[in-house]
Amino acid sequence: MKKPNPEKIILSRTDNIGDVMLSLPMAGLIKTAMPGVQVVFLGKRYTRDLIERSHFVDEFLDWEALGSEGLAETGASAIVHVFPNKGIAQAAKQASIALRIGTGHRLYHWWTCNRRVPLGRKNSQLHEAQLNLKLLAPLGIDSFPSLQELPSYYGWESQVVKPEAFRQWLDPQRFNLIFHMKSKGSAREWPVARYADLAKALPTARFNILLSGTAEEGERFRKEHPEIIGMPHVTDISGQFDLSTFIDFVQSADGLLACSTGPLHIAAASGIATLGLYPCQRPMHAGRWAPLGTKATWIEEKEAEGEHLNISMEEVRQQVSLWAKA
Repeated sequence: MKKPNPEKIILSRTDNIGDVMLSLPMAGLIKTAMPGVQVVFLGKRYTRDLIERSHFVDEFLDWEALGSEGLAETGASAIVHVFPNKGIAQAAKQASIALRIGTGHRLYHWWTCNRRVPLGRKNSQLHEAQLNLKLLAPLGIDSFPSLQELPSYYGWESQVVKPEAFRQWLDPQRFNLIFHMKSKGSAREWPVARYADLAKALPTARFNILLSGTAEEGERFRKEHPEIIGMPHVTDISGQFDLSTFIDFVQSADGLLACSTGPLHIAAASGIATLGLYPCQRPMHAGRWAPLGTKATWIEEKEAEGEHLNISMEEVRQQVSLWAKA
């Protein structure tokens, strides 16, 4: 076993894109408050490309490949269980990681963690990113940036992507706007018909609209509203990219519109114009999950109605139209 390194801290978050994105500022805050500390991010292979883009993260570990025995070989002396996982919590204790931090709201943390933070998320008034930062208190970090300051803690640098890479899709003469219409069922969505109405309302001469999503999501939105595909300023790019290339593509575009889903947070961190559409119900509302970025904003429905987001097309059009004028 490697000798424990008092300057190596593991952040453990083995869930999905949006959750991981809103955990990255933790690495930035650790690096700022504790110069010289190594930050290791324990996650899923799927999110590796997100995590490794942050210059605040020194090493990525794939939990599925690492396993319980591999955790002991990291030489870390602290682990923060940002996303509670019973198996990882047990493995960290078995690995004799000296400082094991987790929420006190998970019963198994009472015998696997030796520092428990009284952190309840469901009814909190705080944003998800702020809730994550509270878990750093046992490390002596108890002064946090504001939501407006947090984007600088992602550690993402703008990628220099040659225009030729996406020449077939991006138009340098128009505002390249991504519609990411689906969420893999993780959020209440704005109807595809509303996106189609918005596309009709946006001038062809000013907007180049790109429909992103997985191949499966593309099949769904083409089935739900095939009319949107036939518009002259709309291009279906669903299923075209792996995650790494998709991030490059987003950073090369001008704006992105989506409900509360991972690509929304990718766009916000990338510094492009970002508009998130949110339900009014807690804890799914914008107060908890709004995108954090220098050009990010959001619209929250005023009253829930049906299974889809109750937000008018005109309200969205007004915001999106401001981008093309900027």
